[in-house]
Amino acid sequence: MLVRNIECRKAALDWLCESDASIKAAGVLALGRIVTDKNPHLIIDTKIALTPDAIIPGRPLRPKLVNPLELPKRSMRTIDGRAALIHALAHIEFNAVNLALDAVWRFADMPENYYRDWLKVAAEEAYHFSLLNAHLHTLGFEYGSFAGHNSLWEMVDRTKNDVLARMALVPRTMEARGLDASPQLHNKFVQIGDLEMGEILTIILRDEIGHVAIGNIWFNWLCKQRNLEPINTFEVLRNQYDAPKLRPPFNMEARRQAGFSEAELALLN
Repeated sequence: MLVRNIECRKAALDWLCESDASIKAAGVLALGRIVTDKNPHLIIDTKIALTPDAIIPGRPLRPKLVNPLELPKRSMRTIDGRAALIHALAHIEFNAVNLALDAVWRFADMPENYYRDWLKVAAEEAYHFSLLNAHLHTLGFEYGSFAGHNSLWEMVDRTKNDVLARMALVPRTMEARGLDASPQLHNKFVQIGDLEMGEILTIILRDEIGHVAIGNIWFNWLCKQRNLEPINTFEVLRNQYDAPKLRPPFNMEARRQAGFSEAELALLN
């Protein structure tokens, strides 16, 4: 079996800075295969710094980033409308690749499994992005054909100084909203006959449950390390960082699978 030494935080930073979306996705997928399939030795490189010309995150010139309220509403019954929604999902997945890479490079002194977990997440998000972008191509569009917003990365940036806040408010809050939205989105595409998109969304939901679960694992681990009570700590962080308030509908079964406690779920009702 091939065993490689991987400076995991440097590798994550290098791919985070890559601006070409397709090259980034392919590179992160390859890195994920090495980490999961070939059992490398991960070097937790603790001394790592940005170069003066580094831009985080690396992203292509398109899509243009606008305020979410400026994004036009399009009917799902039109090709343009369907493509715009798929593009919005691809944009979320592209940002999710970046946030997973950022979780690896930015936070030193975490256990090795933390870095393995988030490299796995990055690779799966890259796979999701590739599936969605390929489906966009079948409709005559590509990533960058429509505008997008930057809400997910804005929360990543706000929590860059505390790994506890990052785990609380990005995977457990922003990404968990994807679990809630997935059933309705799946039904919309199936109802208009886009069965391939329905299959893609099934894959994404399966993997995203695991991603939110990883956020839950490390949030609770950090709370234990700092002698903090998880539910109260989450509320404090949500208010401190002005995280969006969660609103129904909620996918309770998916949230249970992702590791939310019954006490946490009861607070959603």
